[in-house]
Amino acid sequence: MVEPGRLRLRAGMVGGGVGADIGKTHRFGMRLDDRYSLDAGVFGRDAGQAARVASNLGVSPERTYADYEQMAEAESAHPEGIDLAVVATPNDSHFPIAKAFLEQGISVVCEKPLTSDSATAAELVRIAAENDVILAVPHCYSAYAMVRQAGRMVRDGALGRITFVDVEHASGWAATPLELSGHKQASWRTDPDVAGFPSVVADLGTHAYHLARYITGLEAEEISGQLHTLVPGRTVFDNATVSLRLNSGVPGRVWAGMAATGHNHGLRIRIFGDAGSLEWQHEDPHHLSVQDLDGTTTILTHGLSTLSDDAARLTRVGLGHPEGFLEAFANFYRDLADELTARRDRTASTIRELSFPTGIDGLIGVQFVEAVAASHANNGAWTVPASATSQEA
Repeated sequence: MVEPGRLRLRAGMVGGGVGADIGKTHRFGMRLDDRYSLDAGVFGRDAGQAARVASNLGVSPERTYADYEQMAEAESAHPEGIDLAVVATPNDSHFPIAKAFLEQGISVVCEKPLTSDSATAAELVRIAAENDVILAVPHCYSAYAMVRQAGRMVRDGALGRITFVDVEHASGWAATPLELSGHKQASWRTDPDVAGFPSVVADLGTHAYHLARYITGLEAEEISGQLHTLVPGRTVFDNATVSLRLNSGVPGRVWAGMAATGHNHGLRIRIFGDAGSLEWQHEDPHHLSVQDLDGTTTILTHGLSTLSDDAARLTRVGLGHPEGFLEAFANFYRDLADELTARRDRTASTIRELSFPTGIDGLIGVQFVEAVAASHANNGAWTVPASATSQEA
């Protein structure tokens, strides 16, 4: 289906139609390094609207499909078929769409949460492995240069022994009942049949939890969760506080909220060790604050010549020029393109210690959602996530 040495990878997308900002974000990320062409897609349920979106994106009518099943089958047989399918649809549809492409031997990027339950998430991981294709999940906050710098510093012992991990993704975007006003994103993100009843954990908590895992390399052995609905009448939980017991007895906390009044994006992580601490905030992503035992603060800036290779390789513009969300998505897609190309051309793997999140990360995220829900149902009782059990096995 693919010829070695071809410069661009061929991508297709399911979702990302009219009003879907995440679809545009994925497309911008793919375009930034010119490593992909968008050649096929299903851009919505309305055939007329989908055709117009496809035309605007330069996708030919012959490769604009009515549904994902038709697309997966046709593209796997096409002489210039896609190398990668991007699933950018609401949560409840992730599993069947991703499964259809993986079973046809096509690599997949699937939005989080990977699926609605851990059994189906594990099935996707298994299918990807059986077909020797990549399943990736765009936890793209891990693709910021200063997050990679933080991860390298923790692994190199710059903070000493880790003593506490605190991460929050507390946004105020849904501090009012937007779902009652016809707001498209709010409508499905607050629908328990689509987003799941612990919606805020799946939507924001998985990002926060992944960031903690990614930077520290630690996993949760037990969690204790409390879920709340802060906006009256809302049919899903919109606030979650989760205590963590990480490896080696390290305590931690995750706060996820979509009704944190006045907060913009609200993603922040602080990691404390017995020799120092660090802090990174998404709304100031090109700075990493590091403090020593005496409280002396050093601000590391994106682009400094003294940063680790993990950070430097993701730096796109010079010192003093801030980079942001689209560049992080592009970093994710560039790392992914490197590995897809290596597999296609049968060259050495390009995956590093700090690389793109995979289906395993997506599965762990779903297991985290389930453990929080189970703990909440048991009055916040300490609960062992399935991921911890599988690691022991």
